[in-house]
Amino acid sequence: MKKRVKILKVDLDKCVGCKACEVICSAFHAQPRYSWNTPDASRIRVFRDELQGVFVPVKGSFYTKAECPGRVLYIQNELPQSGYRPERWVICSFCGAACPARDLFKEPGTGLPLKCDMCESDPPLEEPVCVTWCFVDALTYEEMEVEAEEEEEVKELDVAIESLVDRYGWEPLLDAISRLYLSKTQGEG
Repeated sequence: MKKRVKILKVDLDKCVGCKACEVICSAFHAQPRYSWNTPDASRIRVFRDELQGVFVPVKGSFYTKAECPGRVLYIQNELPQSGYRPERWVICSFCGAACPARDLFKEPGTGLPLKCDMCESDPPLEEPVCVTWCFVDALTYEEMEVEAEEEEEVKELDVAIESLVDRYGWEPLLDAISRLYLSKTQGEG
């Protein structure tokens, strides 16, 4: 089965660290749309390596309930007197994971993971808003066809449910689902 895949490409030589992508992403995903803006709710974050003058946009990519082994190295390499260590940038800062070791790519208030959805909306956009608002063309958008399994959408749903279970537990989640189901079925009949 062929599937269209959307890809966000980053040109590090062009990024100037303006963070327009962060601002427009959080505003686009606000409810109602464009009603507020906070970088904490953005699905893309711009990290900065001050000594090398490099800015790196990183999009939220996946959820994990465990810290990776790199986080242990990240903590061990931190200096007590706030010294710069290159390992800090390489190991943890440029990761798109929503993990328990940090607050990045988590929804403010609920702590649920934020993953880049390429600004899926109705009506669909030609390209994600971060690409549209990147005035230096550091972000570009491509679509390509690849071989894929039909189960990919189910896997994303599994990750979302797993995240809710980790956050609230099985009983409150099942209770909320049953209340929602009852309200939907009673409202239809």
